[in-house]
Amino acid sequence: MEARDPELRRELDATLKARSELGPEYESALIDSFLEKVEQRLDGTHDRRMRRQLAEQQMAAARGVRPAGPAGTFGERFGFGVVSLVLAVPLSAIGVANAGIDGLVVAWLGIFGVNAVHAARMWPWARGKGRTSSDWDG
Repeated sequence: MEARDPELRRELDATLKARSELGPEYESALIDSFLEKVEQRLDGTHDRRMRRQLAEQQMAAARGVRPAGPAGTFGERFGFGVVSLVLAVPLSAIGVANAGIDGLVVAWLGIFGVNAVHAARMWPWARGKGRTSSDWDG
């Protein structure tokens, strides 16, 4: 389904024309009818996408390879962030105790670097797997 779907555009035009002919008392029924058609279209798109994803997973399982998933789940990212903050306290103390403010800066640059590398795994250009088609495609 394209972002500018001609069929839905025709449906919207027909709904607006019917509203002008029938009057505002039928407006909510016409809007409900149009939204129901949009919902059916979205459900169909979602169903096709889920079937395609399931087929890709089944083919990957049949080949014995692990399907490519997201770079990290929310739990993994959240846990990594919490661990980074928890470890930042003793690393900061060690850095300040041994090298003063320069040690603190070095410790935080290291923490920042590790987190930046971890976050870069989720960037599409870092994985080389950016989307080339629209989310509306079926």
